[in-house]
Amino acid sequence: MPVDVNLWPLIGVLIIIAGFALRFNPMLVVIVTAIGTAFAAGFPLDKVLAAIGAGFIKTRNLPLIILLPLAVIGLLERHGLRQHAQNWISSIKSATAGRLLIVYLAARQLTAAIGLTSLGGHPQMVRPLLAPMAEGATESRYGKLSTKVREKLRAMSAATDNVGLFFGEDIFVAFGAIVLMTTFLKEAGIEVEPIHVALWGIPTAACAFAIHAFRLHRLDKQLAREIAAEQKAAQGEQA
Repeated sequence: MPVDVNLWPLIGVLIIIAGFALRFNPMLVVIVTAIGTAFAAGFPLDKVLAAIGAGFIKTRNLPLIILLPLAVIGLLERHGLRQHAQNWISSIKSATAGRLLIVYLAARQLTAAIGLTSLGGHPQMVRPLLAPMAEGATESRYGKLSTKVREKLRAMSAATDNVGLFFGEDIFVAFGAIVLMTTFLKEAGIEVEPIHVALWGIPTAACAFAIHAFRLHRLDKQLAREIAAEQKAAQGEQA
């Protein structure tokens, strides 16, 4: 006997797509989507409001956890954190952007492997410290940098943080992905210990480090060629 399926709750997918395509406020889009989906599924108004209120109560401390570190970092930047980082790295004659990022990649992977994933990150480490230090190390060698070179250094700094975190945390036994994989395999009748999954993440992490470190090693030569070409082009225009 055919069963009638109510597809109206899927209207939430259309609301999400339309809201993001029109670039509305993401929070507003999510709220409208939740309300629209609930009404389409036949939920009464009191239950919808109760669910929204319960979600708000459970996550009311989340904005404080996110915004407080950002406020501290913004205050440090206002008092010259980026400039001090650039000046310090510029005083080390042997420092280059590639060498600096290789050291950070190793540190990021090792700390993520023992569960310290919050020690790095784009807002608290890459933007205020790592990227300015990479720019400072390059600027001390080649002088004033173009916008293109600065953007490349910033992108590579962000990529280094991503690679170090992504492949480092796979070695941590209590990482959520490892717990998810072992639980899924257990339900399928395959008994696997989390420690074994974590240990098999070590070869992948080592390969990721080697590949990205090689890219960072080539970065210094690429920057030297690009900056030399820009300087040559600038001299040609002046002539």
